[in-house]
Amino acid sequence: MRVEIWSDIACPWCYVGKARFEKALAGFEHRDRVEVVHRSFELDPHRAKGDVQPVLDMLTRKYGMSQAQARAGEDNLGAQAAAEGLDYRTRGRDHGNTFDMHRLLHLAKEHGRQSELLDALYRANFAEERSVFSEGDERLAELAVAAGLDADEVRRVLADPDAYADEVRADEQEAARLGATGVPFFVLDRKYGVSGAQPAEVFAQALTQAWGERAPLTLLQDGGDSAAEACGPDGCAVPRG
Repeated sequence: MRVEIWSDIACPWCYVGKARFEKALAGFEHRDRVEVVHRSFELDPHRAKGDVQPVLDMLTRKYGMSQAQARAGEDNLGAQAAAEGLDYRTRGRDHGNTFDMHRLLHLAKEHGRQSELLDALYRANFAEERSVFSEGDERLAELAVAAGLDADEVRRVLADPDAYADEVRADEQEAARLGATGVPFFVLDRKYGVSGAQPAEVFAQALTQAWGERAPLTLLQDGGDSAAEACGPDGCAVPRG
């Protein structure tokens, strides 16, 4: 079974939702047969790469809330993250464009390190003092290398704005086609969708339901009286004259 997760590194509920989903997956009976693919979604795709501002200021301007409301919201998110065992800085974080991070995540996917890089980016954005936005490509390269990627390959991708750009856009177009207007957005076997950072119990129920409703395999035969030759655990069929 495949689970696709659309998310953005700038999204605190994606940070929390990933932890909740992984808690559910860890307790799922068939977890070794579940493939998890992380897909790109930008919450602020039109923000220029160098346009970085404090999170609290972004919240007041984008959503029309007061500074007090923005601080209260961050405090609530900090408590939600702590309940999942996650560190979360409720003050002093900044916000910016995440496109290059998504491009690196597609590189990481090719090397089987996608989840590791996503965790590193989340942790850097939400828990660490150094910014993933204002320090430029060197900070992203440092995180990608720590997640197991080759330094030269990472720098080549960051230096080429077209590298993996089509893959990021394709993910975003697919999200729109599926009706995702926000993240995190979880799609199980392209049959069920779960929106938001649901409790682990909801993810567990969704995994069980999706697994139980998988269509059985239908074998197509050629209409003859015997099965075609094949190889199996006991060896291969030997043609007889």
